[in-house]
Amino acid sequence: MLLNVSENLTKKFKIMKIYKLAHNTIENKDWDVLIDFLKKRSYPNQAKVTRKFEKKFSYFLGSKESIFVNSGSSANLLMAQTLLEGEFLKNKIAVLPSVSWSTTVSPYIQLGYKVILCDCDKEHLGISTEYLEKICKKYNPGLLVLVNVLGHGNDYERIIDLKRKYKFQIIEDNCESLGSSYKSKKLGTFGLASSHSFYFGHHISTIEGGMISTNDKRFYNISLAIRSHGWARDMQKTFRKKLEKKYKVDEFKSLYTFYYSGFNFRSTDLNATLGIEQLKKINKISKTRHKNFYYYKENLNDYWCQNSGLTLLSSFGYATFVKNRLEVFKYLESKKIQSRPLICGNMGQQPFWKKNFINQKKLPNASFVHRYGLYLPNHANINKLDIDYISKCFKFIAEPIFFNIK
Repeated sequence: MLLNVSENLTKKFKIMKIYKLAHNTIENKDWDVLIDFLKKRSYPNQAKVTRKFEKKFSYFLGSKESIFVNSGSSANLLMAQTLLEGEFLKNKIAVLPSVSWSTTVSPYIQLGYKVILCDCDKEHLGISTEYLEKICKKYNPGLLVLVNVLGHGNDYERIIDLKRKYKFQIIEDNCESLGSSYKSKKLGTFGLASSHSFYFGHHISTIEGGMISTNDKRFYNISLAIRSHGWARDMQKTFRKKLEKKYKVDEFKSLYTFYYSGFNFRSTDLNATLGIEQLKKINKISKTRHKNFYYYKENLNDYWCQNSGLTLLSSFGYATFVKNRLEVFKYLESKKIQSRPLICGNMGQQPFWKKNFINQKKLPNASFVHRYGLYLPNHANINKLDIDYISKCFKFIAEPIFFNIK
């Protein structure tokens, strides 16, 4: 029977292509722009085009400043270091989401923060504000890192209330949610700074690349310095002159004086050229991802669905829960449909975490995600016919399961 249904579906939809989780947003005309750039410039390092891309990205996001780096992971590490070098925090206790990514969490471990994982919310899979307040009462953290999961947001109004009450800073990892907005305010603008990823298959691509955005001038300038070894060359003149005066640095030494413990996270004007072209497409891409998500929701109304009440949902993938996940994965794979675990599941169940933090309490919601979560393809190259086929194959094999609501 299984074979017959499969054959009928294949005949009906004439399926030959692979339904990938990620789609290449770089088109032939983008490559033509890059080739033209290379013909005109012999030294495509970080310079004027990078700054142009940063300004255009800031305008799109609604932030004052942006800093182009070589990956979203580098952006996360750079933010974590800037917080320390700039003394932005009352202490080094950091609350991070249990449903997140390794290079969201790892920088804070590597830089000596005391990291506490927070359980996820049952609706949007971001931070559980109920669990967060318990952590605040017990540990009085200096930092909260938010992850906007698969295009969805967090409970920003409640989180801002808790920020005012407990005096912590907020950093956002917005690598999966570029273009999403809540009440006309873009995700990535609710904290001191945010990270974004331009890796292949994300909303837009610079092949490899990432961005930090912030409204804080001091955070911006310190990040500029740390991005490039820790020197002050890229800093705005007023900030650079203050450091030279403070440390009595003369003109001869100024280019080779290091004020911060830095990295080399610079990208190039070549990648920035591609970023400028890609940015022209983001509004259309976001709207397509939004429409696709809600069409999936119509088709899969018997399954759990992620919800965060966004004005525009630039969905990264369609998440749900199934009892028979491995069986679903194998069956979909046989039908040329890709699926994968829901991000990393519960970060607290990853080997690197258990090796170092064996005593932290269990996180029931995140553990549920870890055991039953998966997501299906959603990007700008998927249409309704594709979603119909994916949904039919999925429903044929997948057994739904839901959070146990108390």
